[in-house]
Amino acid sequence: MSTTSTAAAACTPATLKTHTSGVLTVATDSPAYEPWFVNDKPSNGKGYESAVAFAVAKQLGYPADKVKWVVAAFNSVIAPTPKNFDFDINEVSITPQRAKAVDFSAGYYDVAQSVVTLKSNKYAKATTIAQLKGARLGAQKGTTSLDAITGEIKPGTSPREYPTNDLAVQALKNGSIDGLVVDLPTGLYVTAAQVEKSTIVGQLPSTGTPEQFGLVLDHGSSLTSCVSKAVDALRADGTLEQLRTKWLTNTAGAPELK
Repeated sequence: MSTTSTAAAACTPATLKTHTSGVLTVATDSPAYEPWFVNDKPSNGKGYESAVAFAVAKQLGYPADKVKWVVAAFNSVIAPTPKNFDFDINEVSITPQRAKAVDFSAGYYDVAQSVVTLKSNKYAKATTIAQLKGARLGAQKGTTSLDAITGEIKPGTSPREYPTNDLAVQALKNGSIDGLVVDLPTGLYVTAAQVEKSTIVGQLPSTGTPEQFGLVLDHGSSLTSCVSKAVDALRADGTLEQLRTKWLTNTAGAPELK
C-alpha cells in the first residue's frame, strides 16, 4: 500500500478518535448568520459554512446523518479550553496568536475585511483608508475585523467592541458608529438584507499572505491532520470554489480602499 493510500485509510470513521465513535460533532455559534448558514439552522446543509462542513464530513467518510451539530460561542472556541466538538466552523480566522491555543485546519476561505456604513454617513464616499480618519468604527469583540480597525485602518479613535455581530449591526443602524468592519461576504449580506440604505465603503487591501478562515480543533487534536487533508482535497477538486459561487455573493464589485 502506498503512503498516500495508507494516510487515506487512516482518515476514516473506523480510525478517527471523535468525541462520539462513528459520529462527527461539528460546532458553530448561535445565531448562525447568513450567508454562512441559512435560517439559523446549521444542520440543513445550506449556506457556505454548513455546506463546507458536510463536504468535509463526506470526505472523511461520514454521511450527513452521522454529523451532529452543537452550539459553541465564538470566544469559547478560540480559548485554550477542552472542546465538546470535533471541529468548529464559524468564520474563525487563522492567526499565530490563536494557533497557540487551538489547532486549525488548512484554510477553507480567503478573507477580505470590509467597511460598511449608512449611505447618508459622511464616510460613505471614502476611497482611501486615510479618509476614514476620525471615523467611529465598530466590530465584534475578539475578531480579526476588530484587529483590522486598530492595525490597518487606525482611525484615531478607539473602536467600539460588541459581544455579538448582531449588536454591532444594531449600532450601525442606530448611528452609534460610523462604520462596521466585517468580512466582505457578511458586509454584502448586511447591506442587502439587514440594514436599509447601507453601503460597502470598500474592502481593505490584501497584504502578503491572505487571511483565511480555518476549522478549529482542540489543541493537539489527533483529527487535525485528517481534517486538513479533507479541506485540501476539497480545494484541489474545485468543491470549495463551487460552494463559494453557490452561496456567497460575488465580491468582485466591492472597491478596494487605497
